[in-house]
Amino acid sequence: MNRLPRRNMFKIALQENRQQIGVWSSLCSPVCAEILGQANFDWILFDSEHSPTEISGLLPLLQAATGGKPHLAVRVAENEEQLIKRALDIGAETIFAPFIQTAADAVELVQACRYPPAGTRGVAGAVRANGYGRDPGYVKEANEHIGIIAQVETEEALNKIGKIAAVEGIDGIFIGPSDLSASLGLPGQIEHPVIQQKLREAATAIRSAGKPAGILARNAIEARQYLEWGYLFVAAGTDMGLLVKSIDGLAGEMGI
Repeated sequence: MNRLPRRNMFKIALQENRQQIGVWSSLCSPVCAEILGQANFDWILFDSEHSPTEISGLLPLLQAATGGKPHLAVRVAENEEQLIKRALDIGAETIFAPFIQTAADAVELVQACRYPPAGTRGVAGAVRANGYGRDPGYVKEANEHIGIIAQVETEEALNKIGKIAAVEGIDGIFIGPSDLSASLGLPGQIEHPVIQQKLREAATAIRSAGKPAGILARNAIEARQYLEWGYLFVAAGTDMGLLVKSIDGLAGEMGI
């Protein structure tokens, strides 16, 4: 029985320099996850950093979205070995880890995602990722196929992109515009020329370091701009943002 997608198509697409358009999910709803899983995006990110979702809440989201086109990724709440292990055990195919500041942080991330001797991920006999024990090949092949994305979110980390990107096992570097703007003293001002320039420079620096660059956009216009700047994997919006915009838009159309 082959439970793990032995070919991580998201990871392969990044290696082949093919753009991947995704959507960010923080609504904590299996119904929403199922709707997203039936959509035509290349990937979905289930966020457990800036949402109430714990590991037990991630499981039904992954179950609901499985079987559609999008690749399923999870952002853990922090770069912490136990959280990463548990997210992988319930079936996350790619891990996004926030606030990677140094190459040492990136090394810890990679090790947490890999079984020994290449890493420190604990081995469980029966979890969702290995078909509840039915897939003995999982433990032998997971190290090669799990995707690992380091999030760079501060000016300090931007200055270390070369060293972070050089860590073996890092499959991409993802920029967090909101945290970056805050670290530069312009919280929430993503449109500010200083922030825009930094975001553009970040894409160039990541590509120059030999890694694909990713970023979160708030809408399609912003997403297209990032793609033009050289970002390869872009979340074109969030389920939360889309819901708020649609609900408020409908209320406005009704004059209330």
